[in-house]
Parts: sequence; C-alpha cells; structure tokens
Amino acid sequence: MLAIEATDIVKTFQEGRERVLVLKGVSLAVAPGEVVALEGPSGSGKTTLLSILGCILTATSGQVTVDGLLVDPARPSRLPQIRKKSIGFVFQQFNLFPALTALENVEYALNIKGTKGAAAHAEAERILDVVGLSDRKEFLPRDLSGGQKQRVAIARALVGSPAVILADEPTANLDSQVGTQILELFRALAKKDNRALLIVTHDPKVREVSDRVVKIRDGKIAA
Repeated sequence: MLAIEATDIVKTFQEGRERVLVLKGVSLAVAPGEVVALEGPSGSGKTTLLSILGCILTATSGQVTVDGLLVDPARPSRLPQIRKKSIGFVFQQFNLFPALTALENVEYALNIKGTKGAAAHAEAERILDVVGLSDRKEFLPRDLSGGQKQRVAIARALVGSPAVILADEPTANLDSQVGTQILELFRALAKKDNRALLIVTHDPKVREVSDRVVKIRDGKIAA
C-alpha cells in the first residue's frame, strides 16, 4: 500500500471575479520508506500541492489517499483527524513555541495526539534522543541554533509515528553543513521507520538524499 497518493488533482482559487487554476491534474505517490524531493519554481503549485497532501486544503477535484484513508472533500471535518493520525509536518521557519523548552515543544505535540502526563514526557525525551538533542531538552528555542531548532521540529513531526512526513523547505534557514546533516538525519529516520518523506525544496542537496526527484511546473508534473 502506498503511504500517500494523489490522483488527477485540480485546484482553483477565487481571486475577485476570476478563478485561478493552480494545479492542473497532478498525480503523485510516495511509498513507505521512500524519500521524494518535489522541486519547482515559485508559483509552480508545489506549496498548494503539499497543503492538499497534508490535508490542510482540499482539492477542487481529484482524489487523495493518506495511509489508506480516502480524503473526502465533502467531509472537511475529518481532515484534522487524518493530519493528527497519519501526517507529520516540518517547516522552514521551525514553528516552535518560544516560551516552551525543546522537551515541552515535543510534549505539546504528543498532547495534541492524545498522549499526556508521564507517558508524553518519557516519549518526548526518547524522540529528542533519537534526533541527537537529549543534552538540549531544557533549552528554549532562543538558546538553540538553527540546526538544533530544526531537530526539535523533526522530533515533533515524528510523534505518534505518522506514516507520512511532509517537509517544506526544511534547509532554507540553515547553512550548507548543517543543512546536509539535517537531510542525512531525515533520510535515516525515514528509512529506519519505513515512513514516506516528501520534501518540497529549492536546495540541490536534497537530491543527494532522495530516492526520486519530481518536478512541478505551471501546475503540472514535468516529464
């Protein structure tokens, strides 16, 4: 079974009196344990596609399946449950809570997914150790480097063992050396736990850790 699959995705947005066609029949699938880079220039539709795959937006037409669950545009109330169960997100801006420590940031993500108290604390410590941050667990984001913040973001994305990790420009705010370390960690974790990993990127280094590169241009998958 594929971890995530989009078939013939069309997406339009209303801008004033005009309807803008952003995605024009896009199909994309990622298998468990596969690392895929999604490349495309600004305005190509890659962020919109990522949002649809991540159950943040719904497609105008077409079909999305995540971890065996069909995403039904007619039932938008189901989207948060699919996100919570099956998808982890990593963003270029890290999106950490500034008043919470690294450990508390990960614990909070666990709380949202239903794990609380001592169990959440222990699991957050375990995951921070997996990403190499056990010695920084009590640090606030302001006291962490960019690479360390991104490791916290990865740890947070891993909670609940989602089948799919979606990353939006995860190395954009990192220097080259740290970016390479983050990408190698990403790949190792995806392979170890058989998770699908889709990385939206402009960074050519992502190609080095990817099993496959998909290009999107003008709302279509490029040949």
